[in-house]
Amino acid sequence: MEQQQTCIMIVEDEPKIAGLLEDYLSSRAGFRCRIVDRGDEVLERFRADPPALVLLDLMLPGLDGIEVCKRLRAESDVPIIMVTARTEEIDRLLGLELGADDYICKPFSPREVVARVKAVLRRTSNRKTSPPQDGLSMDRERFAASLNGQPLDLTPVEFALLEALQSRPGRVLSREQLLDYMYSDYRVVSDRAVDTHVKNLRKKLNAVAPELQTIESVYGLGYRFTPVSGTAGKTPT
Repeated sequence: MEQQQTCIMIVEDEPKIAGLLEDYLSSRAGFRCRIVDRGDEVLERFRADPPALVLLDLMLPGLDGIEVCKRLRAESDVPIIMVTARTEEIDRLLGLELGADDYICKPFSPREVVARVKAVLRRTSNRKTSPPQDGLSMDRERFAASLNGQPLDLTPVEFALLEALQSRPGRVLSREQLLDYMYSDYRVVSDRAVDTHVKNLRKKLNAVAPELQTIESVYGLGYRFTPVSGTAGKTPT
């Protein structure tokens, strides 16, 4: 999808903030924007012209952002970035209880918002439930993964790491690229943290299928997901 064709729904009841976001996302970043200033109008507007991403303020008239997020998620897997000044809600948002993909705290930098929007769109471009590969199934909406029918107890970072690799079979992803998928809050993390998470992820996969070697290290480059012929857990012949 061309950036100029990508529609962003801005759900914000403060005109100055909505206008600022529209300015940066539209005239400066090339997105098509629609502004909705009431929570109870979001679903109707969403159904009439589904956007590629929703920027959703938490405090809204008519219906608050939490309820709007729940209703959107009940019928769509559209990427949602919550905008909040209530820092006590962050744990809930990050805990994925609402199905939000990211959050931004007020006050914010419009440039950061643009960067977050682009990052989430890139990260969720293949967000539909992944078809089973070698017995591995991933459900992005529920953040649930299973191998050979057995659930995998993954942290959010491990899930994001596995999803990034599994959705691009055979493609080598560098540690820097994987960090972009693993963390959305731009924290400063050593790229060697990827190695630690890969090690933990392999342990969890091998606990279910001991002989499965599906995350391959590529010396000097990074990692790739290598599907194994036949049933997961069996050595290919």
